Amino acid sequence: MNILIHILAGSSALLIGVFILVAAKGGKKHRILGCLFLWLLSIVILTGLLGVFIFKRNSFLLVITVLSGYLGFSGFRVMRNRSNKPRLLDVAAALLSILSVFFFVYYFRSIGMIWSPVIVCSTVGYLVLVVVYDLGRYLFAKKTYQNIWMYEHILKMVSAFSALLSAFTGTVLPQYHPYSQFLPSVFGSVIALVFMLSYWYKRKFKI
Repeated sequence: MNILIHILAGSSALLIGVFILVAAKGGKKHRILGCLFLWLLSIVILTGLLGVFIFKRNSFLLVITVLSGYLGFSGFRVMRNRSNKPRLLDVAAALLSILSVFFFVYYFRSIGMIWSPVIVCSTVGYLVLVVVYDLGRYLFAKKTYQNIWMYEHILKMVSAFSALLSAFTGTVLPQYHPYSQFLPSVFGSVIALVFMLSYWYKRKFKI
């Protein structure tokens, strides 16, 4: 039952994520779908944790799930706060993610890195990079951050979607490893760049 809920929630989150990517940005519909995506992502994380620690499922998938979950949470908080004023909830989430990284690194070393080291290192490295940025942004001038928070929101939400997609394709297409694991992230990076450039263009030329 746990794995069924995990699959249904993950698949639904991906479908909603695709719709969010192709639909008009902003507005009530965008916010509702975004919240629904995050709720489904929360279910994916919860069932993923249960799968690893209770049912002993593949632990590496939890790394991608945690990455996707933290990106989604942080991306939502960026939109909610729209400032770099330190908040306990955000700092606690960042530190918890770092602790998770330490656990996963220890776990993979103990089992001999059963997945591609390139995939493991890039996934963990990206999570660490994001967390370091999140803690470092509090040092930015308030005016500076006001000009970049939307770019941060775009990058994190698209990255959350692409990380979830990587977990999906890496599971259903194991014969194409490591390409089925990292190509969705490459795709997500391109999409995020396009959206950020589009937002910059609209701001610059007041479209």
